[in-house]
Amino acid sequence: MSNLIKGNAVIGQSGGPTAVINQSLVGVIETLKGCRSIPKILGANHGVRGIVENKFFDLKDISKTDLECIANTPAAALGSSRDKPDEAYCEEIFKIFQKNDVRYFFYIGGNDSADAARIINEMAEAEDYELRTFHVPKTIDNDLRVTDHTPGYGSAARFVASAFAGEDRDNASLAGIKISIVMGRDAGWLTASSVLGKIDDDCGPHLVYVPEVTFSIDKFCDDVKAAYDKHGRCLIAASEGIKDSTGTPVVVGLAERLGHTVERDSHGNPQLSGSGALGDFLSEIVKQRVGGKKALRVRSDTYGYLQRSFAGYASPVDQAEARECGRKAAQLAMDGSQDGTVVMKRATGDKYKISYHRAELKDVARHTRDLPAKFINKAGNGIMAGYVKYATPLVGDLPKLGRIF
Repeated sequence: MSNLIKGNAVIGQSGGPTAVINQSLVGVIETLKGCRSIPKILGANHGVRGIVENKFFDLKDISKTDLECIANTPAAALGSSRDKPDEAYCEEIFKIFQKNDVRYFFYIGGNDSADAARIINEMAEAEDYELRTFHVPKTIDNDLRVTDHTPGYGSAARFVASAFAGEDRDNASLAGIKISIVMGRDAGWLTASSVLGKIDDDCGPHLVYVPEVTFSIDKFCDDVKAAYDKHGRCLIAASEGIKDSTGTPVVVGLAERLGHTVERDSHGNPQLSGSGALGDFLSEIVKQRVGGKKALRVRSDTYGYLQRSFAGYASPVDQAEARECGRKAAQLAMDGSQDGTVVMKRATGDKYKISYHRAELKDVARHTRDLPAKFINKAGNGIMAGYVKYATPLVGDLPKLGRIF
């Protein structure tokens, strides 16, 4: 550690929380704690917003017992932020860093968080201010480029897979049509996980719809009828971000046709989660077009925020990998790497094994990664076995369910 510089460290959390985001936080803290060259480890209260408002927690004296409890707690222990810092915002952050002699910055989040880290790091370089800036990956959407997968995804996928496995047995008990909406604005990774708990091919979800495939109401109704005729029931998984032929999210198009105002976040994205509108809309369409004169039992649910914050059900693999990503970021910073993001690479072969590496911030910042076409069936309404092989190691053991009929 000959390149170790003396100065304080700041850690922040950003974006939608996950079940394991605090594992990464603790991974950074425990790696930095024994370093005498880092007098203070400061936690930014609500991410970049806390930095510009000079609101910090002292993290260095937290006991090992308390750290372990925090690590196993879902959601952002420091508080998260949806702020999207521009150049002016990052300038304010940089000033605070200079004022507080911050020489290490760790930002746990998705691609927008990586972009904020990139901007701040470039400002430090321009000012010849030595700052070690590291992005620690996090997102249940699994849509960060370069890395094999992201911490947070395995736990959310485990929840979704188990929920659909139970829903399938419920749907079989009282046959009908059930539509469940899963998080996923632009990528279908989480919705795809709905197939991981299937007992056999007769079990649901019988249909899966993701944002990567153009959604057609007419085709959807035809698909539902065909599945219902074949199985005598139909369980459907649909991403909240499914889009029509114009690229507009179906739920947004519905709201606009009804004259409703679409709420948007600080990034300009329409609010898709936290509303049952899409499920209600699809249910009504199915009742009208598929049922016809025959009254069908049609129901819908929206999984919402439970997917990312369900306590006590995190994937053990996800927990361990999230912790290691935090440790690796701290190690890289102290070993002299000026900046970067931590990525995971999967070894080839049948045995699941992950290694940890540094990648450039610019390769992750702002970009997203779609669910690959090879994981989606040709009809655009199902998930292929290749995805199951990819995702199974990430979620851990799922409940073993049985069936009589």
